[in-house]
Formats: sequence, C-alpha cells, structure tokens
Amino acid sequence: MDAIVKMLEKHQPFFEKISRNIYLQAIKDGFLGCMPIVLTSSIFLLIATLPGVVGITLPQPLIDWCNKLYNFTMGVMGIMVAGTTAKNFTASMNRRMPAGKVLNDGSTMVAAQCSMLLLAVTQFTTKFNGSELSVFDCTSMGTRGLFSAYIAAFITVWVYKFCVSRDLTIKLPKEVPGAIAQNFRDIIPFGGAVIICGIIDVVVRNLMGVPFSELLIKLLSPLFTAAETYPGLILIQAATAFFWFIGVHGPSIVQPGIDPIRLANQAENLQVLLAGGHPAHSLTFNMSLVGEFGGTGATFIVPLLLILFMKSKQLKAVGKASIVPVAFAVNEPLLFGAPMILNPYMLIPFVAAGCVNVSVAKFFIDNVGMNGFSFVVPWATPAPIGIFITTNFQLIALVFVAIIILLDAIIYLPFLKAYDKLLCDQEAERAAELGLESDGAAAIAANASAPVVEQTIGSVEPTAAAADSKPVAEQSGPTSEASAKKDVDGLKVLVLCAGAGTSAMLANAIKEGAAQTGENIASSAGAYGQHTAIMDQYDVIVLAPQVRSYYNDMKADTDRLGIKLLAPRGKEYIDLTRDPAGAIKWLRENLD
Repeated sequence: MDAIVKMLEKHQPFFEKISRNIYLQAIKDGFLGCMPIVLTSSIFLLIATLPGVVGITLPQPLIDWCNKLYNFTMGVMGIMVAGTTAKNFTASMNRRMPAGKVLNDGSTMVAAQCSMLLLAVTQFTTKFNGSELSVFDCTSMGTRGLFSAYIAAFITVWVYKFCVSRDLTIKLPKEVPGAIAQNFRDIIPFGGAVIICGIIDVVVRNLMGVPFSELLIKLLSPLFTAAETYPGLILIQAATAFFWFIGVHGPSIVQPGIDPIRLANQAENLQVLLAGGHPAHSLTFNMSLVGEFGGTGATFIVPLLLILFMKSKQLKAVGKASIVPVAFAVNEPLLFGAPMILNPYMLIPFVAAGCVNVSVAKFFIDNVGMNGFSFVVPWATPAPIGIFITTNFQLIALVFVAIIILLDAIIYLPFLKAYDKLLCDQEAERAAELGLESDGAAAIAANASAPVVEQTIGSVEPTAAAADSKPVAEQSGPTSEASAKKDVDGLKVLVLCAGAGTSAMLANAIKEGAAQTGENIASSAGAYGQHTAIMDQYDVIVLAPQVRSYYNDMKADTDRLGIKLLAPRGKEYIDLTRDPAGAIKWLRENLD
C-alpha cells in the first residue's frame, strides 16, 4: 500500500497539471458563476410542485408564474454559461498575452453569447392572429445548449487573442476617450467570432439538417449512454475520489466534462415527473449527493465511526471536530485532519464507498421504483435531506439512505480500525519514551508531532505552490507585537476554496479571532474562479488546500495588484479554522 502511495506522489505534478488546464478551469468557473440560476430556478419549481405532494392545490396563476420564472432562468442557462465561460477563459488567456495587450472580458462575454445563439438556436416564422411572427426555438437555450456554449466561448476568446496579438483592431486617435476607443478596438474580433460561428451554423444545417447543438448531442450520445451504465457511474465516481485522494480537487477535473449531460438528464427527469411518469436517469446533477455522500469519499458516517469505535485520541478529536461540517458536505476537516488524503489505509474505502453508493442508487432507480433526481438542491444540503427532496419526497428514498449509510460504515470500519491501531501504538510508544502513564499518552498524542502516516502526507504539496512560495515557517514576520498589530489592523482578507464551504470555515475563524483580539480585520469567503471581479478589494488572499494547485496563476494576479497571497498546507489550514486567535497570529507572522 505504501508503494502505491509513493507512486501516486511521484505522478502528482502530472495530475496537478491536469487540474490547472485552462479549458477545464474555464468550464468549471463558468458553470459555477451560473449556479445561482440553477438554485433559484429550483426554488420556484419546488414552490410550484411541493404543495401537490401533500395534497394542497395552489392557484393556477401562481403555478404559471413560478413556471415562467423557471423557464426564464434555467431556460437560458446555456446562453449565460457561454458568457461566464468566455469571461473566465479570457482571464486565463490574459495571463498569457504579450505585455501591454489585454483582451476585453466584457466584450468576449457578449460575443460568446451571440455566437452560442447562432450555434444552438433555430429561427423560423409562424402565423399568429393573422400576423406573421419571427420565432426562436428555445429548446437549446438551456441545458441542451451547454456544449455549444463552451465551444462558442473558446472560439470567441481565441479569435480575440488572434486579433489583439496581431493588432488587427481599429485604432482611434489618442484624444478619443478610452471607453469609446475600446469599443472600436473590439469590432474586428467581435465580428470575426460571430462570423466564424455563423459559418459553422450554416454548414452544419445544410449538411446535417440540424443545429450544431443537436449534432453535438447526437455525436456524444453513445458516450453519455455508456456513462449512465454501472461501469460508467463507477468510473466517474472512482476518478473523482482518486484525484481527491492524491490531493487534487477531483470534482473540478471530472465534473466539467459531464455537467451538461447531468443537467440535461435532470431536466428530462423533471419533465417526466411533472407528466406523471417515472424519472429514470441516474446520471444527474444531484447524483453527487449519493456518490459524495457527506463529501468526496462518501464520508458522511466516518466522523461518527471515529467517535464511537476508535481508541486513538487523535481520531476521536477529528471525529468530534468534523461531524458537523461533514454533515453539510464540507469534509476537509476530516480529509486533512485524520488524514484521509494520501493515507495508505484509506485509499480503498475512500474510492470504494462512493462507487458502491452510485451502484445502489442506480439499482433502486432501475428496479425498486425510486425516482431519479429531478430537482436541484444546494451542494451543502445534508445528503439524506437532499436525496429525499430531489426524489420528490419518496419514502423509498429514506430506505435507500439508510442502506448506503450502513454499507459505507461496513466499508470504512475495518480500515479505520487498522489505522486506529497504528495511531494507538504510536501514542503508546511516545508515552513510553517519556516515561508517562497511559493517561498522559492522550495529552502527548494531542500535542506532539504528527504520526508517521500524517508526516508523509504533510510533505506532499502542490509543486506549483512549493516552487513559488516560501514555507510558512520560513517567511519573515514582525519582530514585535506593536508592529504586528499595525500590519494586520484594517486588513481585508479573502479566503478561497472550490465552493466557498471550506473557505467559510477559515473566514469565520478570522472574524472570531479579530473580535477576540480587538483587531480591525474583515474576512470573506469565496469560490476560486469567482474572485476576479472582487479580488482588488482585498489586502490578503488565502488559498484553501483544495485550490492550492492554482497558486502560480493566482500569484500572477496578486503580484500585479499588490495583494499578499498565502497558501497554508492541509492540516495547518484545518488547525487554523479551529483556533481563531491562532489564525490572527498566523496572519501576523506571514505578512511582510
């Protein structure tokens, strides 16, 4: 098992390179920027449909109004994603542009949306009340058009890069105001992007007889069908857990490629449900509630197992500290505190539990009558509650939840017990070396250096960050309390993670620590990828461990803006979230 971990460590830079791919980042961040659309539209759907589950009939005008809000939000998801993906892809491309040449992200955003409409939407005329109307087919404006949205975004930004890099723009005299001059500079790249997508649209429609978006769906449908089989679901879940196990945020790599089909399937499930049928798609957006039951690795039951069955003081303490965050799918305290990441004892259960869960879910959907997930709930919704809601409040879903909790406990318990024995032996050895009784061993275990497995994990960090930043312990800090106070007073701190869950833990600790110490420090939490518009409002940005592999890209932006960038390591980050005063002290020590 140790040999496997060493092999994974050796190839970690390669996996990190994948996670930093600018196309994957643009898709992930573009989709994340549109999550308010997904969540808000689902609220209106729940309002329209939930009362009917308990026999309450709402007025039809209210139902129609809720459905209209859904159609005018989720129904244009594809258009919005085209814009946000282009905006984020532009930010990545600007880091690679020659000095003095910058792409206008506002212009690329609008151009991508126009290009997406050309690739996905059909226009035709019809008669209405004796008049001839021009009509747009809205079918592909939503989730069915997501692939076209991504292609439109990438084409647009590359056209802009080509034109701006070669000065293929309209230049006006320097006396012309900058905003007006910028509009003229964008005419050629804007027109080029729209024309290219327009030509693609004409060619595909004339040769294939369908819009480009429908052609993509037909070409990719065999792949989507394969992904919804047992092996496909298992492969997706295993890859997600595997990447996280080696310290790379798995969902950021795996999910961008399947999000379009997951959302389209969930929308189709909803249509079937509202029509009175059985939603049968298992590969849906909220299948993550099952595969990542409590977080990647299906760790929902693990904190309780640590509290009830482990003897090691370290594991019991981690269980108590992580039980609430894990219930809301924030399992970093467990991943880095136990630790689970790169822990040889945890590889098999960490990968296997989620795979078993999705397999059982597909069996229940295909054979037991449980609905496929139809509604969308926030990712931080406790998994048992989320599963019950998204299956339209079926009692069989509660039976399913009980079964996967039991199965996950059975999978994890033997490996946790083996790891617990290792830690207990190490605690006893340290106590014996110091001539302490068993009662003293607990205190030593809680405060002494990390056990062997944890020390190995702590040494494996994203190479990008290691190459460009000094370890925290080596960075210079203030020499006196007075100067330290002056350095941190009035600071604005932004903490970033993948989904604003883990970052909220440290941001809240900093707020609490500032209140305890009387410091004037403001802290906020955010998601990496959605920070570009607000980062210049902060003095310090902290990267959570799950996004630490983006350090190099982030450093280029923070250096340009004069912002201090910090990236604590896994266990250190979790320790800071539990120690508000220590978080303030850590800020002092790491400010130049």
